[in-house]
Amino acid sequence: MRVIAFQAAALGERLDKLIAAAVPEISRTQAQRLIEDGHVEVAGRPARRAADRLEAPAEVRVHLPEPAPAGHAAEAIPLQIIYEDADLIVIDKPAGMVVHPAPGHAGGTLVNAVLGHDPDLEGVGDEQRPGLVHRLDKDTSGLIVVAKHDRAHRELQRQFHDREVDKRYLALVDSAPPTEAGRIEAAIGRDLRDRKKMAIVPAAQGRAAITEYAVRERFAHHTLLDCRLLTGRTHQIRLHLAYLKCPIVGDTVYGRRSPSLPVARQCLHAWQLSLSLPASGERCTFTAPVPADLEQVLETLRK
Repeated sequence: MRVIAFQAAALGERLDKLIAAAVPEISRTQAQRLIEDGHVEVAGRPARRAADRLEAPAEVRVHLPEPAPAGHAAEAIPLQIIYEDADLIVIDKPAGMVVHPAPGHAGGTLVNAVLGHDPDLEGVGDEQRPGLVHRLDKDTSGLIVVAKHDRAHRELQRQFHDREVDKRYLALVDSAPPTEAGRIEAAIGRDLRDRKKMAIVPAAQGRAAITEYAVRERFAHHTLLDCRLLTGRTHQIRLHLAYLKCPIVGDTVYGRRSPSLPVARQCLHAWQLSLSLPASGERCTFTAPVPADLEQVLETLRK
């Protein structure tokens, strides 16, 4: 286990935010998990909560576990499988599940669960992310595709790269967009002030990103949008909707620090995915129902 120590003097700042700022390789979410697992000390004592704030200058010591080895552990974690054949699995990932192992997330991930379902996936594609063709944020729910062998992995990656995969998301946002439907074109690149974040940047400094949206339902102070990704940049929907001045409810990174509704995560759900099956070329569309937590928020708004 590697130990990273630094002197913290930003009084009143949250501990998890301090760690993420001082140690670029650790995200704020990873810092929270490390604190929860007892891997962080402040002034020689174990940290209690990620939300604790520094009251005096102190040394912070982070005990960073070694990265998960290539041979990930198979775990008997239930999966909501939407479709499966000899080439791929389409899974409805719950919010809160990390997609692949990383420091601070050695187990309990989608990869661990998939290997528990099918151990033969070990080594398919990227050995650190076996079978994965694309990713979803931890707090985003919905459809994700896993390839079962290298040939399928290459074909699915090609479809994503060539923009042949149709990806649609439901996003509950603050406020309302200026039109019933629209198209957002704004390049995305690394945030120069915070390397763990992405940002809208001039076209020459980032990668082209395109999102289409349509209003599905309006509420007094919120809107439910149906979004289609024409590109697949990191945090694309979250950034583009914030750029539109309609940040996703619960997105405390690109939206409001204090959510406008009592939610435990960002209200973003990958509800539909269309692709061609690697073996037959048949075009298939898969859907994932709105999860219970998001449906409860919508029902409350409707009332």
